[in-house]
Amino acid sequence: MAVAGFKVSSSDPGGVSVNKLPNTWVTSNAWEKAFRAWNKQQKDDLDEAGGQSAMAKFRDFKVFMEPNHVDHYVAVGSDLNVANLLPLSLDIGGIPLATIGGEWEPSQIVVPNTLPDASGSLVQPIEYLLHMVGINNNGGRSRGVIEGYADSRAYPQSPDPVAPDLGDGENWLRDMFNVGDDNSQVIRNATDKNDELPYPQIDYPGGETQMSGLQTHDYTIIFETNATNGIGIQRLKGGNFPCGLIAIDWIPNQGSASLTIQIDLVPGNHRGYLCEPMTEM
Repeated sequence: MAVAGFKVSSSDPGGVSVNKLPNTWVTSNAWEKAFRAWNKQQKDDLDEAGGQSAMAKFRDFKVFMEPNHVDHYVAVGSDLNVANLLPLSLDIGGIPLATIGGEWEPSQIVVPNTLPDASGSLVQPIEYLLHMVGINNNGGRSRGVIEGYADSRAYPQSPDPVAPDLGDGENWLRDMFNVGDDNSQVIRNATDKNDELPYPQIDYPGGETQMSGLQTHDYTIIFETNATNGIGIQRLKGGNFPCGLIAIDWIPNQGSASLTIQIDLVPGNHRGYLCEPMTEM
């Protein structure tokens, strides 16, 4: 989802940060693999049941940003809209009017044969929500998409590639430049250094171990000197937000004044807005 910019305002000074899912190939590939698995699981079972026409009309792939996002929603009970930030409109007198939330249900995967039945056999399924970055298993409530992607892939390279013994006495290519009899250091530098991946191939960025938090997009501070008529206003830059998810942190210096957020979206051909497919990040 493309955002042109943000405008934030409050009657108290404080810090505002805008965060998003990492704009990386890992995020894109992990999302696509999770989406395809979720879609295949549901389609296969509907086909088996002969219920293709019963598929929900507004069914799509909705994921959370990270474990805290999941916990915040799960903690409020079955009505997930309670924890959503919903748009406000203003009447002529400037009084905010709340939006009536519709049904917004996050996607779930089903892992069969996980829970024991009355006899103790592991035959009962368990459902999980999905979060993009962070730990793989969030207290049994959700599973990590990026960490799950990392755990399901083969290593792109062996940790110790096999190489010939370039120090062998029959190596005439070495002798072409033989200005001394000890070139072992040159050989070690050429073969032993940088012979493995320049990144940890197991710990994907955005997974459980490495860079497990959200990507900071922008940050600003509302100072008392920004205030006009008691209201401080600041602007933050726009950008691309994967999955259309935005996390905004508001830390007032004092008290608990509310923060008003205005988000300017970019017009486009996806239901009126500019959106980039997750597979083309």
